[in-house]
Order: sequence, then structure tokens, then C-alpha cells
Amino acid sequence: MYLLRSILVWFLIIFVEIIHGTVRQLFLAPVVGDFPARRIAVFTGMILIFLVTLIFIRRIDAPDNRSLFLIGFIWVFLTVLFEFSLGIFVFNFSWTRLMEDYNIARGGLMAFGLLFLFFAPYLADRLRNKQ
Repeated sequence: MYLLRSILVWFLIIFVEIIHGTVRQLFLAPVVGDFPARRIAVFTGMILIFLVTLIFIRRIDAPDNRSLFLIGFIWVFLTVLFEFSLGIFVFNFSWTRLMEDYNIARGGLMAFGLLFLFFAPYLADRLRNKQ
């Protein structure tokens, strides 16, 4: 049951990230440019993801640390699947454009965002259990 709850939280995270991306494109990208805006948004997105995770981690009620990492893995998998599907089928982005955000050598930071997404359930659970 905790996996179903975690997927529902992932849908909320994606909804928040869609709004975040829209705000980025409307207000930040015209000022700093598209690629720099996407780089900045990785960090603001990590904050938003952590806030959502922190709010809902108790409701997910994962039984142990292994389960928290499984949730993180599922979130990363679903996010990559969603992002590439949206990029290819909705926005008609090229593979080059899609991979741009993941190319660390060229300044892409999305891999760090996904790494954070993987650890977010564990980190939020640790923080919640200390309070």
C-alpha cells in the first residue's frame, strides 16, 4: 500500500514541477536565457520536491529504509519516463535537446536533481523522525 501512496505523491511532485517549469519559462528564461534558467530550476525544483516529500513522507508510511530507497528509485524512473515522453511526444524535442540537461560536462545539472530525487524519501523520513 505504501507504494501506491508514494506514486500518488509522485503525481503531486510532477504537478508541482509542471507549474515550476511554466513559471521558469514565463519569468526566468526571458531574463537569463533558456539553458541557464533550466540550470537554476534544478535547485529550486529540488527544494520543491523536498518540501512535498517532507509533507507527505509520514502518509506514505514506508516500513523501512530499503522501502524508502525503492520509492526514490520508482520516482526517478517515473520522472525520466515522464520527461522523455513529454519531450518527445508533446514538445517534439530532439534527443540532443533532451540529453542537454543530463550532460554534466556541458553544464547540465538534471542528473544531480534525479540523484536528489532518489534520496529525498530517505532524507525526509530521517528529518521527520528527528522531530
